[in-house]
Amino acid sequence: MAHFFPVTATEGKPDAEQSLARAFATFTEVAGSLERSYAELQIEVARLRQELEITNRDLTRSLEENRRTREHLHQILESLPCGVIVTSASGTIYDANAEAKRLISGQNIPSIEQLPASLTEVFAKARHDGNDHDWCDDRPGSMRWLAIRHASLSDTDGTKREVYILRDTSEQKMLEREREKLRQQQALVEVSTLLAHEIRNPLGSLELFAGLLAESDLSAETKGWVEHVQAGLRTMAATVNNVLHLHDAPLTVTGGTNLGELLRWAHGFLLPVARQARIQLEVIHQLDSVVVAADRHRLEQVLLNLALNAVRFMPGGGWLSLRGRVRNAQGGEFVELSVIDTGPGIEQENLGRIFEAGFSTRPGSPGLGLAVARKIVEGHGGTLTVESRPGHGARFHIRIPLPGGQA
Repeated sequence: MAHFFPVTATEGKPDAEQSLARAFATFTEVAGSLERSYAELQIEVARLRQELEITNRDLTRSLEENRRTREHLHQILESLPCGVIVTSASGTIYDANAEAKRLISGQNIPSIEQLPASLTEVFAKARHDGNDHDWCDDRPGSMRWLAIRHASLSDTDGTKREVYILRDTSEQKMLEREREKLRQQQALVEVSTLLAHEIRNPLGSLELFAGLLAESDLSAETKGWVEHVQAGLRTMAATVNNVLHLHDAPLTVTGGTNLGELLRWAHGFLLPVARQARIQLEVIHQLDSVVVAADRHRLEQVLLNLALNAVRFMPGGGWLSLRGRVRNAQGGEFVELSVIDTGPGIEQENLGRIFEAGFSTRPGSPGLGLAVARKIVEGHGGTLTVESRPGHGARFHIRIPLPGGQA
C-alpha cells in the first residue's frame, strides 16, 4: 500500500525566485537594449533631420537660383531688339517676347497656325531651310518688313522646341527703296535735262520765227493761227523750263522785280491762250510801284505754271483771275499773288501731294509744274499754298516777304 506525503509551500520557493530573478534580469537587459536603441534612433533621427534641413536649404537655394535665372533670362528675352517665338513641334506657342508680339501685332496667339497665312507660309520656309526669309506686313494701317530665321532646340527629356527669330528690317528696306528711287531719279534727271537742252535750242528759233510772223503783214485769220502757234510754243517752253528748273542749283537773287510789270506781262502772255480755251481772263492788282528782291524770269515761270495748269483743267471754258496785293501780318509785310480759277477743284486726299514732283491727276502730265513753282517761291524765301474744294475751283497763293517781313 502506497503512502502520500504532503509538500509544504516553502519547498518550491527557491526555483520561483530564481525564475523571477532571471525574468527581471532579462527585462532589465531588454529595457537597456531598448534604451540604447532608442538613443541611437534619436541620434539617427537628429542626423537625418539635420541632413534633411541641409537638403531643404540646398533645394530652396537651388529653386531660388533657378527662379532668379529664369527671371534673368526672361528679362534678357524681353530686352532683345529682335522678336523671339518659341513653339512646340506642332506649332503651339510656348513663349513670345514683347518685341515679337509687337512685330506680329498679336498679344495672346496660341498657335502659329492662327497667324496671318502669308506669315505662316514664311515660318514654314524658314523651318525648312534655316535661312532668312522676308515677310511684308501690308495689312491696312501697317507697313512693316520682317526677316525671319528658325532654329531647333531639344530639352534634356528629348522634347523639341522650335525657335523663330524676327527682325524688323523696315528701315533697311525703306532705305533700299529710297536709294533705288534716287538712282532712278538721277537717271531721269540726266536724260530729261539732256532732252530739255536739245529741245530748247530749236524751240527758241521757232518762237523767234513765230514772233516775226505775228509782226508781219498778215490777214486777221492768219494772225489768229500764228497766235495759236505761239501759245503752243509757250506751253512747250514752259514744260522744258519745268524740267530744267526742277534740278537747278539753289537760287541766288541779285536784282529786283516790279510786280506790276510782271502781272501786265502775264496778262499779255496768257490772253491768246485764254481766248483759245474760251476762258475769261482778268488781272486785278495794286502793285504798280512794288518791287521785290526776286528773279523776274523765275517769277514769270511760277505764274505761267499756275495759270496754264488752271487752263488745262478748264477745257470747256471758265474764269481765271490773277490778283496781287500787299498784306500785313505779325511777321511784317509781304506781297501776295493769287491765281484763282473756276475749274473742278482738287480732291481732299490730293491736296497734300500736288506739290510733289511726278504727281499728277492729268494723264500724260509729267507732274513737274507745281513742284517747280514751289521750289522757286521757297528759293525767294516765300511760300506757295493752295485752297480748294471739289467743284469750287482752286486758289493758289504766292507770298513773298518784303524787306523786313516774313511770308
